[in-house]
Amino acid sequence: MSQFVRFCLVGALGFLIDAGVLQVLLRTVATNPYKARIFSFLAAASFTWFCNRHYTFRTANRASRAEWLRYIGLMALGALVNYAVYALCIVTMAYARAQPWTAVAAGSVAALGVNFTLSRLLYRPKSSGN
Repeated sequence: MSQFVRFCLVGALGFLIDAGVLQVLLRTVATNPYKARIFSFLAAASFTWFCNRHYTFRTANRASRAEWLRYIGLMALGALVNYAVYALCIVTMAYARAQPWTAVAAGSVAALGVNFTLSRLLYRPKSSGN
């Protein structure tokens, strides 16, 4: 199975976490959909970092907080694309306001290529030449 397919499978699970955490926050904490999305994204990104490092890119390096921070930093560009599409959907579509998970899905699809490319940069093999 290709890295891209594995990345998409991990991303699909990350989407479920993102959308699920968003729904829980909106129904229990009564926060607005823009603030709630920041927390749901961080939960999903943390999950996808763990799965991508072990499953998609199969790195043998020991996980570290520094690596997680680099991953979150790299994913920030994809997160901006994702969040912009999400916010646009929430603002312009009544259905997305009623069912925010649909806006999460649209944002996730929009950011897929950016996130895959940046993840590959993080986990590319180190050159052995000096």
